[in-house]
Amino acid sequence: MDDLYVQAITVFLGFFAVMNPIANTAAFAGLVGDKSKAEQIKIAAKALIVTFIVILTFSLLGKAIFHLFGITLSALRITGGILVFLIGYHMLNGKASKLHSGKDESDNGSDGSEADIAISPLAIPLLAGPGTIATAMNYSSAGGLSGIIVTVSVFAVLCLITFVCFVFSSNILSVIGKNGLSMVTRLMGLILAVIGMQMLIVGVTDVVASMH
Repeated sequence: MDDLYVQAITVFLGFFAVMNPIANTAAFAGLVGDKSKAEQIKIAAKALIVTFIVILTFSLLGKAIFHLFGITLSALRITGGILVFLIGYHMLNGKASKLHSGKDESDNGSDGSEADIAISPLAIPLLAGPGTIATAMNYSSAGGLSGIIVTVSVFAVLCLITFVCFVFSSNILSVIGKNGLSMVTRLMGLILAVIGMQMLIVGVTDVVASMH
């Protein structure tokens, strides 16, 4: 039971760092700040439902995807580790990584409709970006059925937390301020960089061990 709690906390911290609800709340406020409260709630709900479905799909089909494309868990850990580390590195330097940012997508949005904003850039790639997908596949594939259940359950909780942050985005940002947001982003970046490096180390260790 203790191991399950430790696993759940580890998964939660990993997802929390890669999704960074606080920083994404600022992005959400910037994208939908001119809309009514009802529209904001609708967009937030749609974005997080899409995000959950994407992560659920990759968590459940992770091993099937591996077999289909002949991918090993070590390769995912190495690649995912590099992606997660790069996102964390950019956040640590106070910059938005292109892997984790929806700037290009939002700039190219033609009509800015609710569906467009909710799906892109909010759901993909802001919330369910490469780093989040790699993290979900890494955790779910490494722990068997219990790993999948813990990963999906923890991510569902994080989606609810993110939804609350989005709904009360204006209140949260007024309390935190620009300096507070920068500090949170850099702290999440540090955690993310460490998680990415850990994934990379485990992946490389597995490859080296398999050669002997």
